[in-house]
Amino acid sequence: MKKYKVGFTTGVFDLFHVGHLNLLERCKAQCDYLIVAVCGDDYVTQIKHKQPVYPEADRIRIIGALKCVDEVSTITIEEVDDKMKALERFHFDVLFSGDDWKGSERYNRTEEQFAKYGVSIEYLPYTQGISTTDIKERMKYA
Repeated sequence: MKKYKVGFTTGVFDLFHVGHLNLLERCKAQCDYLIVAVCGDDYVTQIKHKQPVYPEADRIRIIGALKCVDEVSTITIEEVDDKMKALERFHFDVLFSGDDWKGSERYNRTEEQFAKYGVSIEYLPYTQGISTTDIKERMKYA
């Protein structure tokens, strides 16, 4: 039996790589049902100030094809910023997030809010040595 019933994570997932796969497999190892929310093109351009290589429809299709993912959807900028809105929409009992957020003011507040509903946050490590930004940089010189 897994620790959680419904897990939730979110990301851009542009230029899908092994770090993304490691994250999603770690999430699925802890829950029966994994929901992955893909940030839309508007989030990438407006918040991250980058242009995605692949449009959101392609990124959703790639994530949805993975056997470790049970459900995939887009997520709004508001739901990314306010995890309570994401909880209201997706009804998960654990949020999986990168460990770089642990201890931040934003996530300390979210932990307090989630605790009232019995929802946990699990912080997972990033795969060292690979990122979409690094891949884009290497491609400039290939």
